[in-house]
Amino acid sequence: MSIILNNQPKYILVLLAALVAIAPLSIDMYLPSLPLIAANLNASEPQIQLTISAFLAGLTGGMLVYGPLSDHFGRRKLLLIGIVVYLLATMGCFIASSSDYLIKFRFLQGLGAAATSVLARAIVRDIYPITSAARILSIMHVTTMLTILTAPVIGGYLILAFGWRIVFGVLLIFGVLCFISSYIFVAETKNINERSQSILKAMLGYIDVLRSLRSMSYILCMGFSFAGMFSFIAASPFIYIEFFQLSPQAYSWIFFINGLGIISVTLLNSKLVFRFGSKKMLLAGAAITLISSIGFFICIALVQYPLFLGSVLSFLSISVTGMLGANCLANLLTEFREQSGAAAGLAIAVQFGLGALFSALVSSLQDGTPTPMYWMMVLTGVCCSLFAGCSLIDKK
Repeated sequence: MSIILNNQPKYILVLLAALVAIAPLSIDMYLPSLPLIAANLNASEPQIQLTISAFLAGLTGGMLVYGPLSDHFGRRKLLLIGIVVYLLATMGCFIASSSDYLIKFRFLQGLGAAATSVLARAIVRDIYPITSAARILSIMHVTTMLTILTAPVIGGYLILAFGWRIVFGVLLIFGVLCFISSYIFVAETKNINERSQSILKAMLGYIDVLRSLRSMSYILCMGFSFAGMFSFIAASPFIYIEFFQLSPQAYSWIFFINGLGIISVTLLNSKLVFRFGSKKMLLAGAAITLISSIGFFICIALVQYPLFLGSVLSFLSISVTGMLGANCLANLLTEFREQSGAAAGLAIAVQFGLGALFSALVSSLQDGTPTPMYWMMVLTGVCCSLFAGCSLIDKK
């Protein structure tokens, strides 16, 4: 199928990347301010960490709805509705006067952001040949990372100058720009003759995906990789700023370096995937994740927390998340063309659901040391590698 976004094929990649960037931007930009928000709202650190979990919970639930509904109703209207929900919730976050209100508005914000996260990926399947899916998703991920890479750094300095609420002001402006661009440039990409005949049939698409061992292996592989990254996201601000006594700005640069690793590895994947194939690249990423897990386990066993070694291991684990996600999703959508909305919705929902689970788990286990985060990185890395191996089983 050719690109049909109002005869603007050059803009499609940037626009889709911007839409996918809404969810991670809504988390990454305010990470350096978590301790400040806790102090400002008279809340505990675990309470403020729950704002991340609440966002991910809303994101996960929304994806499970938007995906199959878009297979029936089409992509465009649901995309615009989701952005409006996101904008209203972001305004609520901006004026929140307590941690309870912030947590509730963050849930609604995630619910709205779910539309952009899942539908942008479904649109990729609508308009690009499946043979190019892994490369397109890799490029999208790089473009997204180029957008969000500087978010914690910029956020850190903006917070220093204007306070933590400025973050939601910036997100509101970005959301408005995405809404205007989507309204102008995004045409309907899901042809009527390719849509599910009923909402029930669209929802039942989940059963086909859930029954496939190989497809669930792809979903859980990318899901546990993502969960490891979100364990780092939830715990690292307190570990680097309070345990290692780094400034919020220094932490922002550490986050920047990790993001640079994601970009570099994902770009490399987009180049090598045609040479080695998507499945081999997937296994390479899983192997790197397993190596970092072994390193974290050794640190736990020795009760040693060297700043440099821990940062290197985190870098290795996080840098392959985009590579694993792109290859897992490309292989998944290859098997479910007509149900791409449901397949993408389930995959990204599980991904963010595991992220929410592990970020909440690491928050509840917080003891002032890196140990809980290291254990989460070990567990998610081993599971990611295990399901990468299961994806090779020749059984649909």
